[in-house]
Amino acid sequence: MDTSIVSQIMREGVWVAIQLGGPMLILSMAVGVLIAIFQAVTQIHEQTLGFILKLIVVILVLLVGGGWMMETLLDYTRGLFELMAGG
Repeated sequence: MDTSIVSQIMREGVWVAIQLGGPMLILSMAVGVLIAIFQAVTQIHEQTLGFILKLIVVILVLLVGGGWMMETLLDYTRGLFELMAGG
């Protein structure tokens, strides 16, 4: 295996990780900012409020995009196994 192939595999792996984790991280961060603004305005400083809403958002993202996430991960894994079988 050449170093260019290994670097390409690693680059694709990082890209897949960004694709899979990005939507959950961005949406939970947006919810966290909105909750922080709400808590600052209303003077309510409850720790569980932000956690529960972020958890709900992550679960909703997994329910909506879970199939796509699994297909993306399976495609990457199939490509790795094909590369191992061929090389």
